[in-house]
Amino acid sequence: MAGIVGLTELQHTNATSALSIDESGNLTIKTGTTTVKGEGSNTTNLQQGLLKYWNAFNGAGGSSYDSFNNASVTDHGTNDHTFTFTTAFSSVNYTVTFGGGNNDASGGSFHMMICDHHLSTYLRCFGGYSDGTANYGYEWSRNHLQVAGDLA
Repeated sequence: MAGIVGLTELQHTNATSALSIDESGNLTIKTGTTTVKGEGSNTTNLQQGLLKYWNAFNGAGGSSYDSFNNASVTDHGTNDHTFTFTTAFSSVNYTVTFGGGNNDASGGSFHMMICDHHLSTYLRCFGGYSDGTANYGYEWSRNHLQVAGDLA
């Protein structure tokens, strides 16, 4: 038999509130670790298994096409940017993934980003390419930066 159960809060038998649902239907999980069953017996911890920062930006000037948890981007020169997080990370032990390129086939032969200022509140990175003998700064028009880790 199918039906609808109307509620605004779900509690454990020890009276600890586990989740709430607001008037718009938004679900807020309040306590503990939330895991989702995946393939086979695999599970994913939603708090640790999601990106906590990402930014799609133009290397010339640092303007963002779209972003998440991004307070600001400071342009220091040729594809040299500081990314300030809206919500800080709990430590500097987060991981960074980068991809860059142009809307056309121009640019270098090996895209790279070096992030030498790894702080909990911001990240400074330099993008460029290598031709096998030297590294060069290059302002790609399409850059994609992702950070995974624990927020403060």
